[in-house]
Amino acid sequence: MSTVRIALANIQFPATPDESIMLAEQAIAQASADRADIICFPECFVPGYRGMGKTVLPPDPVFLERAWSAIAAAAAKANVAVVLGTERVVDHALLATALVINRDGTISGFQDKVQLDPTEEGAYSPGCGRRVFQSGPLTFGVAICHEGWRYPETVRWAVRRGAQIVFHPHFHEAEPGGYRPSSFADPANSFHEKAVLCRAAENTCFFATVNCASAGSPTTSAVVRPDGTLLAYQPYGKRGLLLADIDLTDATGLLAKRYKSI
Repeated sequence: MSTVRIALANIQFPATPDESIMLAEQAIAQASADRADIICFPECFVPGYRGMGKTVLPPDPVFLERAWSAIAAAAAKANVAVVLGTERVVDHALLATALVINRDGTISGFQDKVQLDPTEEGAYSPGCGRRVFQSGPLTFGVAICHEGWRYPETVRWAVRRGAQIVFHPHFHEAEPGGYRPSSFADPANSFHEKAVLCRAAENTCFFATVNCASAGSPTTSAVVRPDGTLLAYQPYGKRGLLLADIDLTDATGLLAKRYKSI
């Protein structure tokens, strides 16, 4: 089988940590009903991204373990792999991360956010190291928010190691006076969605970016083909799952493999 159905959870920012679990469970169940093989959530969805005016309870490793267990159980019940934007505490440092859960509910591992935006340094510490993950025929990497937009090597690293798609959990809400787009990569919008097109085209891979749904959001969830053209995007601010069928044979990784450092 060369076709994989992915789901991007373009859903609302959770009002509380407990709501983040409930929303994740509901989205996983819906992904199963929609016959998705894997679902990806926005950055730090559980318990909620810290920053941009959001108030989130202090880090709680006990809550996180409970949340991960509940969401892993939901993944197993639904037979859907999960890329969960979350956080974790390592050696007293709080890391933004993505937890990858297999379709049977077992834990595959974490991809921590390595490249932080300067505004995040008060809340999070940078992680280290990168890896790729496997789910059936699908090999994938994860580049979280800032590091996927501004650091092309985070995507190239995964593709050179066999990834056919790189998931890009992010969190991006409207700023006062900011432009509110209605079509993907609108020329009047910020650079962010143009960067999404570039990450796919420059590596000949699929690229899937996922954001929370919010009024006037400057970016939305989308899937880009290996030639840099748009496959699908979620209408701005509309809650729901974005579904896309991707043909893995299209993701040759040709340009990533030809890259030679200068």
